[in-house]
Amino acid sequence: MFVDRHDDGAVLLSTTITFADLGLADPLMRAIADAGYTVPTPIQAQAIPRVLAGGDLLAAAQTGTGKTAGFTLPILHMLLGKPLELRKPGRPRVLILTPTRELTAQVEESVKTYGVHTKISSMVIFGGVNINPQTSALRKPIDILVATPGRLLDHCQQRNVDLSGVEILVLDEADRMLDMGFIRDIRKILALLPRQRQNLLFSATFSDEIRELSKGVLNNASEVSVAARNTTAERVEQTVHMVEQAHKRDILSHIIRESGWHQVLVFTRTKHGANRLAEKLVKDGLSASAIHGNKSQAARTRALDDFKKGKVAVLVATDIAARGLDIDQLPQVVNFELPNVPEDYVHRIGRTGRAGAAGSAVSLVDSSEIKYLKAIERIIKKQIPQLPAPTGWTASPASPHSADDDARAEGRRDGPRRPPQRSSRPASSTGSGAPRPARSGQGAGQAPRREGQSSGRSAPTGHAPARTGAGGPVRSGSGPNSPSPANRSRRPALFNK
Repeated sequence: MFVDRHDDGAVLLSTTITFADLGLADPLMRAIADAGYTVPTPIQAQAIPRVLAGGDLLAAAQTGTGKTAGFTLPILHMLLGKPLELRKPGRPRVLILTPTRELTAQVEESVKTYGVHTKISSMVIFGGVNINPQTSALRKPIDILVATPGRLLDHCQQRNVDLSGVEILVLDEADRMLDMGFIRDIRKILALLPRQRQNLLFSATFSDEIRELSKGVLNNASEVSVAARNTTAERVEQTVHMVEQAHKRDILSHIIRESGWHQVLVFTRTKHGANRLAEKLVKDGLSASAIHGNKSQAARTRALDDFKKGKVAVLVATDIAARGLDIDQLPQVVNFELPNVPEDYVHRIGRTGRAGAAGSAVSLVDSSEIKYLKAIERIIKKQIPQLPAPTGWTASPASPHSADDDARAEGRRDGPRRPPQRSSRPASSTGSGAPRPARSGQGAGQAPRREGQSSGRSAPTGHAPARTGAGGPVRSGSGPNSPSPANRSRRPALFNK
């Protein structure tokens, strides 16, 4: 049996097919050889011929099986076989959509790796960074565009991108891309594409609802599945500790220090919870960083790079990091809180146990999360062993706001509320109890408006609310009359966690 390790953690389990058997172009074979690969993974061996045949494809593969190369290699081959005489600026032939910035960057890196000996051009666009350099880059001809939906729509609205020439559409991590939180953006993008095109949906999991939604995108699609639906990595040892939410930070800190873990990826449900946990671990003498949607792209890239190099032992992340993180030999994943969506559990623990290596996934579960645990066990079709709660840890002094913070971390809206703060400023300079004089233009019975607060007048009918892209709110400009970031209208984004 041949065993071939790939850059995305994939391991070959085939003994019959080689890359040479797939008929890929010579420049691609050179790139494959440069990377040290000789044999395709099962998903690559099955998907590449189907993509080359030109039909639509629905491919389900467990994370870490090499599905990115499963669509980048045949796409590059087809572009080499049909070069365009006239290439227009900002008019891509291939559009690859992904849910997160990290996955977008990873996919485009794969495109560059396999296209290194070709003249095929590619670029990546996502939110959270300055839009101007992307706008400048889109003034040049481009073959492959890898993007998150929110920032792509921003460029479309500014007429920086022309999608009328797209020949191939790829939805990577399609189960999340077609989830209810992103379906509106996807439909807007689909409306801008030509009807005649090839559609490829690649993902690790497909629920029945997502399969139904995918019918609106695919036409007479063939289907490839190299593993049972929603299965988890076989070499990942999964365990559960039943602990109280209020004790999770102290217990996790104790486990990491006592176990001597040097590289552990910890998932939290909220951005606030990620920050607070990372601060706690640093206070206890551990090197830790947090990564989530509120972090700038530069901060996220730096934290991930430090984690890969071993400068940071603990990376605390929201589910934005469950897809697209390529970390070699990651030994440990911890679910500080279980995800609301059971499929996300599969992606979380799929960050370990890659490349044939053993991995461990520990979940700290509060009694309020039992329903999430049962849903996960149903979808992975196995019961996760429950171990006794760890002992020997020391509780930290209670914070005056700890109950409120824990309630927020658990996602409860009915948690205890902090008492309102009274202003130390006198109510009036004209005398005790006397009302303050109204400001210019303000009615006698109206309270003074804060800066950026609506005056109560309805917005024009054609005025659209501010939209949040994959990396956060995007604005084309700012000025003295622009609202402050805290007061801008925001639309919830599924992946901005």
